[in-house]
Amino acid sequence: MSTADTIETFAPAPPDTHPPLDSPGYRSTHLRHPNREPLQLDIGKLDRGELGGPLFGEGVVTDADADLTIGPDGEAIGQRIIVTGRLLDAGGRPIANSLVELWQANASGRYRHVSDRWPGALDPNFTGNGRCLTDADGTYRFTTIRPGAYPWGNHPNAWRPAHLHFSLFGRSFTQRLVTQMFFPDDPLFFQDPIYAAVPERSRHALISAYDHDTTIAEWALGFRFDIVLRGPDRTPFEGAD
Repeated sequence: MSTADTIETFAPAPPDTHPPLDSPGYRSTHLRHPNREPLQLDIGKLDRGELGGPLFGEGVVTDADADLTIGPDGEAIGQRIIVTGRLLDAGGRPIANSLVELWQANASGRYRHVSDRWPGALDPNFTGNGRCLTDADGTYRFTTIRPGAYPWGNHPNAWRPAHLHFSLFGRSFTQRLVTQMFFPDDPLFFQDPIYAAVPERSRHALISAYDHDTTIAEWALGFRFDIVLRGPDRTPFEGAD
């Protein structure tokens, strides 16, 4: 089964799976969430440009794109980690040859972005973004740096737990889902409105697990994070409902 088939036959999520689009604790959602009923896209009436871009095809994705630790002038600073998992449909079947993108803050908790001005150190050898294709077994794999927490001004003394952003593409830009991955035992879960906005029954699906089999001795820690697109065990996604 292809990613396109899986997403186009998309079934409604069970109740209490995804966060509400307007989450009072996450202040900026009030200003940017949709306030009209969504429109159902008729795939048959979209032209090639609307379906095809912007999207990177398989031909331009290389193995180097999945290693965020190697910069233009050396290695990135921080604890190396390997993040791997499987992309699955509702029946536990793997979704092969699907584009997975990742972006994140660096080890000091700072993004390489003009709008990120807090005094966390920038790393010239860490861009904070990567991509890969799932293999025949639906497996993706990234080598990166464990991100740091960062302040974000949502409420007094607000710090976001360390996290990775994932973007999943089907065969067109209309087939895109975005989620976040957290690390186990993070002490900042208790006061993070984004994590708290996810219904309690689904929060476990956003937390990775330490994976000793993936860990490479004296080099990198391993974490496993499976992503389920549909069904009762689906991963919560941003703006999915």
